Amino acid sequence: MVGKNEDNLEEKVLFVNRCSKVVKGGRKFSFSALILVGDHNGRVGFGFAKANELTDAIRKGGEAARKNLITFEMEGTTIPHEVLVDFDGAKLLLKPSREGSGVVAGSRIRSILEFAGVRDVVAKSIGSNNPINQVKATFKALCQLRSRQEALKIRGLS
Repeated sequence: MVGKNEDNLEEKVLFVNRCSKVVKGGRKFSFSALILVGDHNGRVGFGFAKANELTDAIRKGGEAARKNLITFEMEGTTIPHEVLVDFDGAKLLLKPSREGSGVVAGSRIRSILEFAGVRDVVAKSIGSNNPINQVKATFKALCQLRSRQEALKIRGLS
């Protein structure tokens, strides 16, 4: 499910989980949804929401994703440097690659990088394949990216 909104953000459902609780009258179902929004131009966000109805969970997740938008450093069509991130059990390695090589990554990480506007990158997910932890690790990695000028400034070089 991919949809466009008025503020040029595209929305995609990354993961839906159905939980059931056995009560006196039978089973009661609830849903959780992991939603991704992005503009393919350097802005991306994710939201996680729970509700008794699937449509409500998706709507709430989309609202949460719009509140959690981030921007990050890019160098042309790729990322400026390699980054290795550990979040809970999920480890993630992002490497820049040459122009034209495309996004080489697993399904959830690929979706995030494409929605963010990164066109050439290599990613490897090590460890957990829990969708929420993979998404949080990817966002942590994107937040750690620095431009060359920033890195030189931090080192004290001009």
